[in-house]
Amino acid sequence: MTITLTCSETERVGNTATDVQIKDVPIKNLQATDVEIDVQHTRSEQSGEIKQQTLALLHDYQTTELPYLKDRIVRLNLGLARREAHYWANQCQENYEDLLQVGSIGLVSAIDRFDLTKGYAFSTFALPYIRGEIQHYLRDKSSVVRVPRRWSEMLQKSASINQKFQAEHQRFPSDIEMAIALDISVAEWQEVQLAKQNRQAISLDCPTGDDEGHCMMDILPDHGYRSFQLVDEDRQRLRQGLVTLEQHTRQIIEFVFFYDLTQKEVAEKMNISVITVSRHVKKGVGSLKSFFQENN
Repeated sequence: MTITLTCSETERVGNTATDVQIKDVPIKNLQATDVEIDVQHTRSEQSGEIKQQTLALLHDYQTTELPYLKDRIVRLNLGLARREAHYWANQCQENYEDLLQVGSIGLVSAIDRFDLTKGYAFSTFALPYIRGEIQHYLRDKSSVVRVPRRWSEMLQKSASINQKFQAEHQRFPSDIEMAIALDISVAEWQEVQLAKQNRQAISLDCPTGDDEGHCMMDILPDHGYRSFQLVDEDRQRLRQGLVTLEQHTRQIIEFVFFYDLTQKEVAEKMNISVITVSRHVKKGVGSLKSFFQENN
């Protein structure tokens, strides 16, 4: 007794359908492992065919740059984008179809940048482009402020609870009612709501709502300007302190700290010994410290 077995399999994350036919096999000798081996063998052959077809199309496309050739390469390797989109759809709340579109953009970029002379497989080259495009998309869509995953899940759950409550009671649920539905405290629910409000950054051009028409930028402190003020104040105090020093010591202090000369260079410039320079530096620094402490 013989049978004919046809196995048609289309995977969401694969490239194309896989058809396996086993003919004229005695039923008593047909084992599940035999079918699995034949399916894997067919997939391997098909993967090799896709690789060869892709390389041939890439060669023709890079030679002619005909758009329909690029379209055929995309369709032939769309399974790479499907696989990445399927993975990331399970990791976040983004729609699978949107991620597939973004991944396809990465696939197109890989086609434009692929170099046949390097000798590596196109799938190996294209995956980082597809994955990177999806990751950049998710990064750009993510909020500036990170909200704990538990709170994000509560916000999603609260949306459905809110919709159902409005349909039944014709009003919005109170904080107490929502907290009971989520099985959390009222204080935590209020923190979740506050996190939702603050997860997006506010533009500096956002108006403050006052009568003078100010924006957020107008009321924020300028730390750079304050820093400049402090530097200017310190310079004025330093000038006042230098005036209190004797001329010889003040001159040596200026050479060392203002003109960045070494003590040896100062000694040669003033025709004195290095020990004398060191003594005047120590004396001048001590006098300045005493002056600043007395005038604080």
